[in-house]
Amino acid sequence: MRAAALAVVAALLTGAGACGAGGDGESVTVLASWTGGEATAFREVLDRFTARTGIRVDYQGTRALNQVLTTEVQKGTPPDIAVLPSPGDLASFVRRGAVRPLGDVIDAGAEQTHSPQWLRLEQIENARYAVAVKTSLKSLIWYDPRRVPDLSGDTPPTWDELIRLSDRLSTAGGAAWCMGMGSTPVSGWPGTDWIEDLVLHRAGTAVYQRWTAGQVAWTAPEIRRAWTAWGEVALRPGYVRGLLFTDFGDAGRAMHTDPPGCFLHHQASFVAGDGGDLDFVPFPSSGPRAWEVSADLAGLFTDKPQARELMRFLATDEAQSIWPAVSHGSVFSANRGVDPAIYGNAVSRRIAQTLTGTAALCFDASDLMPSAMTNAFYRAVLEYLQSPDRLDQILGRLDQVRTAVPAADWLDVPCGG
Repeated sequence: MRAAALAVVAALLTGAGACGAGGDGESVTVLASWTGGEATAFREVLDRFTARTGIRVDYQGTRALNQVLTTEVQKGTPPDIAVLPSPGDLASFVRRGAVRPLGDVIDAGAEQTHSPQWLRLEQIENARYAVAVKTSLKSLIWYDPRRVPDLSGDTPPTWDELIRLSDRLSTAGGAAWCMGMGSTPVSGWPGTDWIEDLVLHRAGTAVYQRWTAGQVAWTAPEIRRAWTAWGEVALRPGYVRGLLFTDFGDAGRAMHTDPPGCFLHHQASFVAGDGGDLDFVPFPSSGPRAWEVSADLAGLFTDKPQARELMRFLATDEAQSIWPAVSHGSVFSANRGVDPAIYGNAVSRRIAQTLTGTAALCFDASDLMPSAMTNAFYRAVLEYLQSPDRLDQILGRLDQVRTAVPAADWLDVPCGG
């Protein structure tokens, strides 16, 4: 298996051509995980930069991003810029000295329209190392107002109200909840989002932050209660359509059938681009409103003037407006200067306003955790769904992973509120 994986990485590196920072000196190399339609949308951002500056950009998209980037950094030929899907991934390269801080790169004008919360969330060890190319709002429960009139986007339900609603919906000819754990190459993360929201909205931001930083045991009551609360939904007979073998991207499709196969979908803001007339309510909270977020973060791996200029451009309102404009309201910016009209409908505008507003934003916990902890979390979700009676053993093994991770590998990132 290891030999095969290395062969795949080698092939990707060969196909990348000038992924390293060499080249003709005038172009900029960019590495990211986006392929297909996402790569096409991101190229529109890069093409605008080339049109503005005359600087050519060589883009390489690969699903083996971390493997390719690690190999290139070790060889001393990193791309000029890499876009990483989580702060934990970015931090691992910052700690190797591979990423350059942006204090003297991003001008004050760009920072004025960049959300103050995101300026803090883009920091690692008290210095800004990233530009959020696109952001995503989590802590959302999607529904069709025509089919679930009990809910209103203006009035978040309590957890007990949500369970009572689920009881009624599960007897209405379909399942109450759409749910899918499948994801290539790593399944299970949709379940971690549930558990993270339950920790955040029941135990509060302080406990959530300490948990993401490795300072709260997985066997602690607040964490165990989050798992069992999720089990009230995921494991109750008749409540869920899909689950273990359903791909996360397909899970919500049954909301649009007639009659619907499921009515409620806990998923991030990309669902806004799925079509239909869906709305959302915030995840039930017992305290001050907070939101889970994720982001794709661009980091500067060389000091080429052309690369610095591209990083400056990525932070501008112009660059931040391009992808949301072509995504039909499913991709969102951290910049307050982006015209809300770009988002096209009221639901997408509410998401954009939340992402740039004052309510506390907290990075997805598994995106902050060291990779060994994150991967163990994903596996634990799948095991819990198959063997819920083994929860204590599952949490015990997660805590063994936590205590084995060196303290220096954890990130302590406060919520941005």
